[in-house]
Amino acid sequence: MTESDFTLLILAVLAGGLALLPATLTWKNLGLFQRSPDTHTSDPVSILVPVRNEAAVLDGFIVNVLASQDVDFELVVLNDASTDSSAHIISEWSQRDSRVRLIHGKPLPNGWCGKQHACHQLAEAAHNNILVFIDADVTVQPDAIARSVAFLEDSKVDLASGFPHQETPTFLGWLLLPLIHFVLLGFLPLSRSRHSNSASLAAGCGQLFLTTRDAYRRAGGHYAIKSSLHDGIMLPRLFRRAGLRTDIFDASDLASCRMYDTNRDVLQGLMKNATEGIGSPKTIIPFTLLLGGGQVLPAMLVLIFFFGTGQSRMTGLVIVSSFILSYCPRFLTLARFRQSVGSALFHPLAVGVFLGIQWVALGRRALGFKASWKGRALRPQ
Repeated sequence: MTESDFTLLILAVLAGGLALLPATLTWKNLGLFQRSPDTHTSDPVSILVPVRNEAAVLDGFIVNVLASQDVDFELVVLNDASTDSSAHIISEWSQRDSRVRLIHGKPLPNGWCGKQHACHQLAEAAHNNILVFIDADVTVQPDAIARSVAFLEDSKVDLASGFPHQETPTFLGWLLLPLIHFVLLGFLPLSRSRHSNSASLAAGCGQLFLTTRDAYRRAGGHYAIKSSLHDGIMLPRLFRRAGLRTDIFDASDLASCRMYDTNRDVLQGLMKNATEGIGSPKTIIPFTLLLGGGQVLPAMLVLIFFFGTGQSRMTGLVIVSSFILSYCPRFLTLARFRQSVGSALFHPLAVGVFLGIQWVALGRRALGFKASWKGRALRPQ
């Protein structure tokens, strides 16, 4: 065995070991990442929606929510200084249907992220005990709210979060957004998360959160994460630090979300969330090693093996094995989450681009650039 062949073999063994972790966890987590149960009688619900320049989707969103079945609810929509016709649309609906209520958001105070400030005001305005925070770009099925509430109550947790199906109309969305489920199921030990209640194992999706008024107040609510740009991670961590339980569920059969309409939006959205997640100073190096070594390196080794010379059969076998392992998480989840086969085939490229975005976001933060939400930068303290 030549020195170069031995080096390739060692790298392939390392890549295979790193790829084995998400492959194994995904296999285990798919059985634990359950969908919500059937509906049953519950207390009235306050559906709380922060809106900033969402005129293009508001009519469809409100129609779908008002068609909700098996649940008594109010729909409270906060207009957060929209510059389009969002306020007018909400006002018209509030006049047509008594379940719809328009709230005019207050000016954004220093140190607040716009979404957190909007959700804080919505929680204060809610009339009912069960609070459902949902984004306006989420399309819900008629049983979505009732079944989500059933999960909250049946699981006996204080904060529940559903992960909707992600619509991907743009190339970068098609390439990158399926990584939401890959990272969630491939690197979160869900069984341990449910038993330990550690804040470091908290997870959530900012598109759909459910809680109760008492739990929300005990945790500190959005006020306690007012400067955060990523409530999907920070809100569950907040609840767990307060000694409250959180859990997640598969909402892909109940709701879908079209987060981004352009490639530019995809990049800005992922960079906004990066530095409070994988792209934070504490996690970016470990995740670069895990993702780069386990998902990108196997593809690189395959190219070297097939286009190089002098590699042994054993080295080739280990390289191909690590390559197959790296693809297992994506292909295990294709049917469950209705993801594109083509996108899965470009998985190594997707992970490489995703890691690049995390590093760019961290660099921008180090240089003092401010992230934003809906075209508005976080205002400093």
